Amino acid sequence: MENNLGQSLTDMLRQVVAFVPRLVAFIAILIIGWLIAKLLAKAVDKILERVGFDRAVQRSGMGRMLERSRYDASGLIGKLVYYAILLVTLQLAFSVFGPNPISTLLTAVVAWLPRAVVAIIIVVVAGAIAAAVRDLVASALGGLSYGRWLATAASVFIWALGIIAALNQIGVATTVTTPVLITVLATAGAILAIGIGGGMVRPMQQRWERWLGRMEEQAPQARAQAEAYQRGRQDAQGMAPAQTPQATPAAGEPTTPIRTGGDPGARADRPDMPGTRPDMPGTRPDRPETGRRPEY
Repeated sequence: MENNLGQSLTDMLRQVVAFVPRLVAFIAILIIGWLIAKLLAKAVDKILERVGFDRAVQRSGMGRMLERSRYDASGLIGKLVYYAILLVTLQLAFSVFGPNPISTLLTAVVAWLPRAVVAIIIVVVAGAIAAAVRDLVASALGGLSYGRWLATAASVFIWALGIIAALNQIGVATTVTTPVLITVLATAGAILAIGIGGGMVRPMQQRWERWLGRMEEQAPQARAQAEAYQRGRQDAQGMAPAQTPQATPAAGEPTTPIRTGGDPGARADRPDMPGTRPDMPGTRPDRPETGRRPEY
């Protein structure tokens, strides 16, 4: 009995002695990882601000989503980096104790983080491109009745492509976008089949004829607008001052223009300056101009 009790105490003491170094390593990894996460979050925030990430987010239209948030776009990415580093730190810290369910879960989450970062970048880039295309189409076709509609349709199409690509990147495209896409296509096919079978051909034909006729009527206006835009660019380029080098007079040649058909004794036509008129007493006679203003 006493031998069993002594053996149990010995085993317990051995386990405690083996656990203490692991606990110290766990705490040390957490502290070091926390410090690294703080430094990297600040560095990412400053780098994104310098490269203009916030301006890109504002142009993409996503800036309105962050107006009520206390973080801007770069600060939000910095926070995401901070928590990502903390997750990596927790993974390393729990791995000290050997295989365990927490370490396995953290490993799966950490492996998914790069996909999430790439998905965020895809959405931001797609939003910026969609905003640029919308502004371009709206400015080019602003005088037409369907210009704003085309601009909105192009923007929505690019947004949809970006969102689908982002979902595919994080691994949910096959479970989310595919059923939605199949549902939309099936609904559109059913509407067309019912419409054709129910006599919707004639109304749709009339609508298409009306739309095409309106587009043909506005085609000259679109061409005139494009030509006016090109002429405006050419006029702006032509109004730019041409930088031509000035010819320097040769040695021995006079620098003043030669007057013809006038009184040789008359002075050069230039505005009278105070104290330089010849009919005023105490003034100097006019000097011939030498390419620079005389010193008084």
